[in-house]
Amino acid sequence: MDVELREVTAADVLVFFEHQRDPEAVRMAAFTSADPSDRAAFLVRWARILADDSAVARTVVFDGEVVGHVARLFQFGEPEVTCWIDREHWGKGLATAALELFLREEPLRPLYARAAVDNLGSLRVLEKCGFVAVGEDVGFAEGRGEDVEEFILRLDG
Repeated sequence: MDVELREVTAADVLVFFEHQRDPEAVRMAAFTSADPSDRAAFLVRWARILADDSAVARTVVFDGEVVGHVARLFQFGEPEVTCWIDREHWGKGLATAALELFLREEPLRPLYARAAVDNLGSLRVLEKCGFVAVGEDVGFAEGRGEDVEEFILRLDG
């Protein structure tokens, strides 16, 4: 599979913004920004991520096209992995391939991840990459406008 990771550029962030405006993808991700159409807030958030020395973010490229991103940020005091793939490319194994590549270059362990309990695609990707469920939580999910149950997963090795 022709999946690559590279440094995030300003142009990539604009593509990420378009990806996260998809209502179905926002609903599935659940824990998103309050207003996915707020371009200024999105750009500020990404500027903060890219300026944060403790964060690692990569653009996911498939057949020469920017299809998403994968990152390691600190959430709730723990290193947490997040991944977003454009819905047009769901079901092709790109999230799994991108996360596997990312985990090869990201040495920090343990790593955590969170996914809504009904986000079976993300849960499957995390499982394939070695993450195991270690807890559950409930939080308000802006992408759904309601409290949502989520699994907390951890990768030790």
